[in-house]
Amino acid sequence: MAHEESTLATLTEPDPAASRTAGRAHVVLPAFNEEASLPPLLRRLADVARTERLTVWVVDDGSTDGTVAVAGAGSGDLDVRVVRHAVNLGLGRAVLSGLRAALEEAGPDDTVVVMDADDTHDPALLRALQAEIDAGADVAICSRFVPGGDDRTAPLGRRLLSRGAAKLFHHALDVDGVRDFTSGYRAYRASLLARASAHWGERLIEEQGFACMVELLLKLRHCGPVITEVPLALRYDRKRGPSKLKLRRTVAQYLKLLVRDRLSPAPFRKL
Repeated sequence: MAHEESTLATLTEPDPAASRTAGRAHVVLPAFNEEASLPPLLRRLADVARTERLTVWVVDDGSTDGTVAVAGAGSGDLDVRVVRHAVNLGLGRAVLSGLRAALEEAGPDDTVVVMDADDTHDPALLRALQAEIDAGADVAICSRFVPGGDDRTAPLGRRLLSRGAAKLFHHALDVDGVRDFTSGYRAYRASLLARASAHWGERLIEEQGFACMVELLLKLRHCGPVITEVPLALRYDRKRGPSKLKLRRTVAQYLKLLVRDRLSPAPFRKL
């Protein structure tokens, strides 16, 4: 954490009391050099915010382009905040910083959503995710591997990795209700994340790369969550920059995570 700046910059002036009212969705966007992708994504989020109560947390992970300026410009009346890392610390640390910032304001009945900042995830699905949480789910995942899901716009290597990882984790791990283990688009009940964060603290997410999303699921399973999935049609055709996923490194991270999970004891008390 030595390189991390904890300053939260409020880019609009929301009502402090309203920010703790139940029913708000806190959308965490880990961003590294997403200057081109953020404007259309924020516009789509602003459209959703016309009917849903949203706070958007852009976690700038040491970007070297205009990501911070774009986030600072916001989009209309959309409530956008910025969490800054002075240097690039990796996806895992960016997600953790965003979750911590959101939980500082979220009420127990609020929802925390993590989605990619590269505009490949459709913000309109926030309504479907919220409906799952309202119906009793603790975690709702946008899944490419349920009926109605689609990942055909993604590069072949990425598709093979995601599908291979899904099969591996499905057979190796005891997590009910999950087909898409590596999806980066999920909604969490804030009270569930708060319980897990109180137990693990800074160790809630230890992986630096894309394996962090699987790691978070594995730790949350000790809380006994209800997990559901909604279809995700990935829009990789809207991506405006190069992929940050390194295939060999990510495969190694997945395998290391699997071994670590097998060797790590479960929490000594119920979470």
